[in-house]
Amino acid sequence: MRQIVLDTETTGLEPSDGHRIIEIGCLELDNRRPTGRKLHEYLQPDREIDAGAIEVHGITNEFLADKPRFADVVGEFIEFIRGAELIIHNAPFDVGFINHELVLLGDAAPASEVAEVSTVLDSLVMARRMHPGARNSLDALCKRYEVDGSGRTLHGALLDAELLADVYLAMTGGQVALTLDAGGDGGAAAGPVKARRSGKPLPVIEPTPEEQAAHEILLRTLDEAAGGPCRWRSPQGS
Repeated sequence: MRQIVLDTETTGLEPSDGHRIIEIGCLELDNRRPTGRKLHEYLQPDREIDAGAIEVHGITNEFLADKPRFADVVGEFIEFIRGAELIIHNAPFDVGFINHELVLLGDAAPASEVAEVSTVLDSLVMARRMHPGARNSLDALCKRYEVDGSGRTLHGALLDAELLADVYLAMTGGQVALTLDAGGDGGAAAGPVKARRSGKPLPVIEPTPEEQAAHEILLRTLDEAAGGPCRWRSPQGS
């Protein structure tokens, strides 16, 4: 399964107010492993950036003065995400901005909307199902899943996409994170580890109703991410 973890930074909060994308960051996962392929662009928005937005991401009008426009990179961007599942935290925000940029291009756009080329998985919706009532911002999820976000003093599209990839992998099974080299030897812990047993029967601890309900929420989330029943649904659990 090919997935693209995506984030954007913008001049403000509402495309309907004329706000534009100023940074796009994407990275590719293939069968839940990072391939090393990334797409990262800063963009000239042809408008002023709101002061509140600059406080969030630190990107200034002066920095963007010589950067390409969305029209200059849209072809490469659309081909990068084509046919993939996009993983986005609070997807309506980013998808809304991308669709707005495509509308502004009119007939020159290679697609009229994101839905033409990709499906979308909103990791914020997934997190709210798994952790109802808890804070589910990217910062909060990094702390919950012990993903190192200490270098994130400001928002940045590529940095946030990398953190989100680690969080998503942890939320959906804890498989290899981006901080591990997918092509490496895995260190001394590589390979199966056999536990020594004393010969005594292991105690069976039945889950509480609350634990069982939380487990069912996790299974439904994995079903959604996998596009079908996850492996734990089978009678043998394999």
